Amino acid sequence: MTDVLRRGRASLTGGFLVQGVAFALLVTRIPAIQDRYGVSDALLPAFLAAVPILAGVGSVTTERLVKRVRPSRLLRWSQPVVLLSLLGVGAGDRMVELAVSLAAFGLAVGVLDASMNMLGVSLQRSYGRSIMLSFHAAYSLGGIVGASLAWAGAHWHLALWVSYLPVVLVLLPAVLVGSRWYVDDDRGAVTVVAEQAGEGQTLVFKLLLPLCLVMTVAYIGDSTVSNWSAKYLQDVLGSSEQMATVPYNVYMVTTLLGRAIGDLGVRRFGAVAVVRGGALVAAGGFAVVAAAPGAWVGMLGFTLLGLGLCVLVPQTFAAAGRLFPGASDAAVARLNVFNYVGFLIGSPLVGALGDLWSYRGAMLVPMVLVLVTLVYARSFAAQPDRYGGGHERPRTADVGRGSNGL
Repeated sequence: MTDVLRRGRASLTGGFLVQGVAFALLVTRIPAIQDRYGVSDALLPAFLAAVPILAGVGSVTTERLVKRVRPSRLLRWSQPVVLLSLLGVGAGDRMVELAVSLAAFGLAVGVLDASMNMLGVSLQRSYGRSIMLSFHAAYSLGGIVGASLAWAGAHWHLALWVSYLPVVLVLLPAVLVGSRWYVDDDRGAVTVVAEQAGEGQTLVFKLLLPLCLVMTVAYIGDSTVSNWSAKYLQDVLGSSEQMATVPYNVYMVTTLLGRAIGDLGVRRFGAVAVVRGGALVAAGGFAVVAAAPGAWVGMLGFTLLGLGLCVLVPQTFAAAGRLFPGASDAAVARLNVFNYVGFLIGSPLVGALGDLWSYRGAMLVPMVLVLVTLVYARSFAAQPDRYGGGHERPRTADVGRGSNGL
């Protein structure tokens, strides 16, 4: 294992952590953003939906850009845009300024998410063992840090720009310096393998569909927790307002713990077993939440959800890289779009079912959906490589090349 790969892994881990901080700072201060700009309750859903829609556009654009530009370059410049647009959200005064900042944030997040996971997939291939969950563990840690900073800002009644400015001033130079050590996949090898395999984009997408479904289901579950856990605990299970804020924090902590040890599970038992186990634990978590007689049992359910759902997204990206070693960048970018599809579906779906039926019943729907993952778990198995062997050929051309060797 070379120092180049170690530095590449460390710098990419830092990139995931920074993204977790930035995203948490945005979503946890939505009420403050709404108050600052005077966004009505009727208009707020449109603003919130615009971010994942534009992120999907950014991810699709990335699929095309990586044919000419290395993912490391896209990540190097999209992450500063995310941080600066976050600061723009906090510093603006007019509705049009909010719209522009959120649009920039959404587009840049799509590019960032896709390119970041592309680099993670290629680094895992170079390492020859599962490390993808560790990157997403850093994202979860960043989310906890960002949510804590947001709580501090709200507690001290700080203006949004006062909360955001110190964070951007610290993180912006850090990501610019850290981006020097990103490690790219070998572009020449990718082109040769893709040409030898004769893969067309239609064939890639057909084979990718099971993973796209799993990605959608995982984010339906995640958005259910992030958007409805507090309301569910308070309105359905009768908790206090203070206690209602706890489930999401517990969910984030258990997500971090699950991802921190998840790579060990993949190495020991294989990705298929880990994904099946995660799906069963997540389904059990939704069942406990739906049947909970009180707040503490509901908390147990949300804890199980964090432990179960946390493995699905990283392993889905990793599986896409194994399925298409000659076109992993395109596969990851296209798969990443379904991250936002799940986010857009999850919250309105649970809300509509809760209003029409009951919120307890609504929790059973993501439970059933996450069980669909069991049907497609075989898609996460290690794939024979395109050279005819039982394992992927190491990308030795990558080992000595950092992103600054363009």
